[in-house]
Amino acid sequence: MSKKAIVIGSGYAGLSAATFLAQSGWEVQVLEKHDQPGGRSRFFSSDGFSFDMGPSWYWMPDVFERYFTSFGRKVEDYYTLERLSPSYRIYWADDYMDVPSDYEELKKLFNQLEPGAGEKLDAFMEEAAYKYKVGVNKLVYKPSLSWTEFIDKDLMTGIFRLDVFNNIKSHIAKFFKHPKIRQLMEFPVLFLGALPENTPALYSLMNYADIKLGTWYPKGGMHRVVAGMHQLATEKGVVFHFNKNVNHIHVTGKNAHTVETSDGETYKADVVVGAADYHFMETSLLEEKYQSYSKKYWDSRLMAPGSLIYYLGVNKKVDGILHHTLFFDVPFDQHGKDIYTDPKWPDTPLFYLSSTSISDASQAPEGCDNLFFLIPIAAGLDGDDEQVREKYLDLICKRFKEKTGYDIKEHLVFKRTYCSTEFIQDYNAFKGNAYGLANTLLQTAILRPSCKSKKVGNLYYTGQLTVPGPGVPPSLISGEVVAKLIDKEFNRV
Repeated sequence: MSKKAIVIGSGYAGLSAATFLAQSGWEVQVLEKHDQPGGRSRFFSSDGFSFDMGPSWYWMPDVFERYFTSFGRKVEDYYTLERLSPSYRIYWADDYMDVPSDYEELKKLFNQLEPGAGEKLDAFMEEAAYKYKVGVNKLVYKPSLSWTEFIDKDLMTGIFRLDVFNNIKSHIAKFFKHPKIRQLMEFPVLFLGALPENTPALYSLMNYADIKLGTWYPKGGMHRVVAGMHQLATEKGVVFHFNKNVNHIHVTGKNAHTVETSDGETYKADVVVGAADYHFMETSLLEEKYQSYSKKYWDSRLMAPGSLIYYLGVNKKVDGILHHTLFFDVPFDQHGKDIYTDPKWPDTPLFYLSSTSISDASQAPEGCDNLFFLIPIAAGLDGDDEQVREKYLDLICKRFKEKTGYDIKEHLVFKRTYCSTEFIQDYNAFKGNAYGLANTLLQTAILRPSCKSKKVGNLYYTGQLTVPGPGVPPSLISGEVVAKLIDKEFNRV
């Protein structure tokens, strides 16, 4: 008789873990709090406008290809990809830059800004390609339970080329002098949840992902990826239970035996995989004696930012934006301090805009556009109220009009806001974070919360608070890593 696995949560990591376990012969049930799969990558439609609620960047397509290939499938079996060209637009204080998807065109742009920078980009990307190849293949597909996992010829001989002990800000500064080039090259690590000066230079592999592998759009929105993963999981025999809010993991001796939901249902398990918020599951679903980490430990963690998000619908097409648009028209240093050094609501924040209707007319009514604005904020801020949200909406609209000439307020026909309050209510997010635990040197690999409980023998964790880290591709990898660890450990018995 096959062993039973219960997976709590159906975000990318939960879907991945569930499907890999089913592939190995486990009888898998997924308990999901919401009425649809996806976790933070849910979607909604209203008044003819469709919105991905969370992740909007499709990077590292090779990770998705590897995922579906693991089950004898292809990405195109489930959704259609379009490479965006230009990749994205950046508004500076004085002008804007469209970042070409073509590498040679990008080199020309660099040389226009700084003579010789295009050739320096070649050297930079050669290093970044090495880090991507070794980093992704040799580092992130490991459970990180022991340093001995990293005793590998390529890792040992290439430790200095991987630049683990240098920071990416100084690494980029060795190659480029122009401030716009530096900011462009530092931008991808913002997904990792820490300032460039606190992020290992290893993560220039993200520049390789951005520049060489490209920025893509799954037609219909990011939720099409979730739908594809959900369909694949179902094909492999995974059973999903939606609107099931888990409120307790029952442990006897050293093992969890049942998972209970708020409606009184119980689900028996030979193994439990926590794919919801790690901190919440530890502190709210387990008795204290079964918790691996103390309150002091969690309070000492450096969190990636939270997000203030606006889902807006306008009744007139918008000129002056691309599918992805970054507003770097104010200095980043102060906003960075407001997030990490002296956490507070920012005075002059940078912000990001995604408009999927630019690439896909199905995302908004005819003649209209959908606008997804995001302001990074410090995790754990007090004062998330309607007054604050309106203040920042006014700020966004004012700066948007200055750069594009478009008055959002004049054409606004739909509005929904989302911030720390909803991240806590909907996802039980620790400190209302949006991206998980920051990927600093001291919070990498074995120094992150373990994917295996230290107190409960058959309890495992996956997702952005454990290894390998925040982001959609790492979450897919996290699910695979924990599923294979479980299969390995249980097959020993």
